[in-house]
Amino acid sequence: MPDQPKTQHRSVRISDDDWRDLLAAAKTQDSDRGGVIKELVAWYLRRPGTKEPARPKIEEWRS
Repeated sequence: MPDQPKTQHRSVRISDDDWRDLLAAAKTQDSDRGGVIKELVAWYLRRPGTKEPARPKIEEWRS
Protein backbone atom coordinates (compact mmCIF):
# COMPACT_ATOMS: atom_id res chain seq x y z
CA MET A 1 0.00 0.00 0.00
CA PRO A 2 1.47 3.41 -0.93
CA ASP A 3 2.30 5.98 1.70
CA GLN A 4 -0.85 7.87 2.70
CA PRO A 5 -0.16 11.56 3.45
CA LYS A 6 -2.01 13.07 6.41
CA THR A 7 -2.92 16.23 4.48
CA GLN A 8 -4.25 16.94 1.03
CA HIS A 9 -1.93 18.37 -1.62
CA ARG A 10 -2.43 22.13 -2.20
CA SER A 11 -1.17 24.40 -4.95
CA VAL A 12 -0.10 28.03 -4.78
CA ARG A 13 1.61 30.28 -7.30
CA ILE A 14 5.01 31.56 -6.18
CA SER A 15 7.68 33.11 -8.39
CA ASP A 16 10.67 30.95 -9.30
CA ASP A 17 13.01 33.36 -7.50
CA ASP A 18 10.99 33.27 -4.28
CA TRP A 19 10.66 29.46 -4.44
CA ARG A 20 14.43 29.06 -4.88
CA ASP A 21 15.22 31.53 -2.08
CA LEU A 22 12.68 29.92 0.26
CA LEU A 23 14.47 26.59 -0.09
CA ALA A 24 17.87 28.17 0.53
CA ALA A 25 16.61 30.02 3.62
CA ALA A 26 14.77 26.96 4.98
CA LYS A 27 17.87 24.78 4.65
CA THR A 28 19.82 27.13 6.95
CA GLN A 29 17.33 26.19 9.69
CA ASP A 30 17.35 22.44 8.89
CA SER A 31 13.86 22.72 7.42
CA ASP A 32 12.19 22.62 4.02
CA ARG A 33 9.73 24.82 2.17
CA GLY A 34 6.70 22.84 3.34
CA GLY A 35 7.74 23.10 6.97
CA VAL A 36 8.25 26.84 6.72
CA ILE A 37 4.92 27.38 4.98
CA LYS A 38 3.02 25.30 7.56
CA GLU A 39 4.72 27.16 10.42
CA LEU A 40 3.81 30.53 8.88
CA VAL A 41 0.19 29.50 8.34
CA ALA A 42 -0.20 28.27 11.94
CA TRP A 43 1.29 31.51 13.26
CA TYR A 44 -0.82 33.68 10.91
CA LEU A 45 -4.00 31.91 12.05
CA ARG A 46 -2.99 32.30 15.71
CA ARG A 47 -3.18 28.59 16.40
CA PRO A 48 -2.70 27.73 20.09
CA GLY A 49 0.94 27.24 21.05
CA THR A 50 2.39 28.94 17.98
CA LYS A 51 4.75 31.87 18.02
CA GLU A 52 6.22 34.09 15.35
CA PRO A 53 8.62 31.96 13.28
CA ALA A 54 12.30 32.84 13.37
CA ARG A 55 13.76 34.12 10.12
CA PRO A 56 17.32 33.27 9.10
CA LYS A 57 19.74 36.12 8.57
CA ILE A 58 19.88 37.05 4.90
CA GLU A 59 23.67 36.55 4.86
CA GLU A 60 23.12 32.87 5.73
CA TRP A 61 21.27 31.99 2.55
CA ARG A 62 21.74 34.71 -0.07
CA SER A 63 24.85 34.34 -2.18
